[in-house]
Amino acid sequence: MSIGTINHDLLKKYNVPVPRYTSYPTVPYWQQTPPTTQDWLHEVINTFQQDDEISLYIHLPFCEKLCTYCGCNKRITKNHKVEKPYIDTLLKEWQLYLEVLPHTPKIKEIHLGGGTPTFFTPQNLHYLLHGLLANVKLADTYEFSFEVHPSSTSIAHLQTLYDLGFRRVSIGVQDFDPHILTIINRPQTYEQVVNVTEAARSIGYTSVNYDLIFGLPTQTKAHIINTINKVSTLKPDRIAFYSYAHIPWVSPGQRAYSEKDLPTDSEKRALYELGRTLLEENGYREIGMDHFALETDELYQAMQRHEMHRNFMGYTAQHTQLMIGLGASAISDAWSGFVQNIKKVEDYAAAVNRGEFPFYRGHILDQEDKIIRRHITNIMCHSETSWLDSHTQCGAIYEGIDRMLELEVDGLVRFEPFKMTVTEKGRPFLRNICTALDARLWRNKPQTRLFSMAV
Repeated sequence: MSIGTINHDLLKKYNVPVPRYTSYPTVPYWQQTPPTTQDWLHEVINTFQQDDEISLYIHLPFCEKLCTYCGCNKRITKNHKVEKPYIDTLLKEWQLYLEVLPHTPKIKEIHLGGGTPTFFTPQNLHYLLHGLLANVKLADTYEFSFEVHPSSTSIAHLQTLYDLGFRRVSIGVQDFDPHILTIINRPQTYEQVVNVTEAARSIGYTSVNYDLIFGLPTQTKAHIINTINKVSTLKPDRIAFYSYAHIPWVSPGQRAYSEKDLPTDSEKRALYELGRTLLEENGYREIGMDHFALETDELYQAMQRHEMHRNFMGYTAQHTQLMIGLGASAISDAWSGFVQNIKKVEDYAAAVNRGEFPFYRGHILDQEDKIIRRHITNIMCHSETSWLDSHTQCGAIYEGIDRMLELEVDGLVRFEPFKMTVTEKGRPFLRNICTALDARLWRNKPQTRLFSMAV
């Protein structure tokens, strides 16, 4: 779908607030009463007994400055004395899980997210990882990754984590234009991105990812061209090309600029299509939603093998049934259930130090939820799903298929007997297609704005 063939009527029709589907049910539709600790641990242990390879997501929420575009849970501070107490709390929370798991877990994946993981000193990151890995085994194949801010990442950070088994680094670039970076309060330079990229590769990292954003305030096609041209010379292995989500009711920092500074719906989609075209011309292949990779990258190869997975960490080539989230606001996923930790750092720490699992909300999936989740995951990862087998069918699926008939008329999906495939025309509307299957949303349609816009 080239820039010149964007259907503006479809953009207008489908640019509505919809979830991003890193989970099903989505967080606003989790059950009102959170599961008890006993119920949650029952799901964790049951999933672990089926597969003892697990993923760990570690939320490190601290940043020295507020990037105004950011919708993540973060704590802005220049006080680095918070590092050690927070890590000690993370390790106590991990110990709570180790004490209830039936036997030693095998770690298949670790991701350090935030916030800014490189807010922490290399010495403290070593202390954290040494504690996490002290009483576990490593899976035969594993992947450790972390996010970095180019202005706060040193060679010592990269070397320390490499020595601990990390091979993938994700660099927050967003855009290379100094004016845009000033507006979103993200002081960094092109040279810093180059330095981190080259240092990572010289140390031995095998996968470098760049996070880019389209739809930022005052961003134009010229900015996209400039950014992609610079990206093409540095050749990261993966690129996450995210749509800017304007959610000032969640992230008040976004009120630093107004909606007048943002591109219109059609202008924003044109920025994406331009970026997509330029990336494909430079050898990148589109993966799922918002992601691109070189054909040599493991994520692309996992997609080709139909082994790519999606969870709260995004797209991953590693698939575990159990993902444990540690830290303030972190979400854990046992496939059959979710919980989210308390968001405020002090309250999270207080709960852990009382010896309690620090989650404050969650959801145990019923059978219908599990079926729908599987179909939505298939669509988000493989752009197709099928319901030939009886265990993939339920009444809600057929209700969703009925809602997709309009999408079929618009050319976004194609039906075969017991199978649905997303068309090339439908790829920009993956979130809308999944929403058609979202039984919980349709049964209780939101009266207020909960999600970012589809475009």
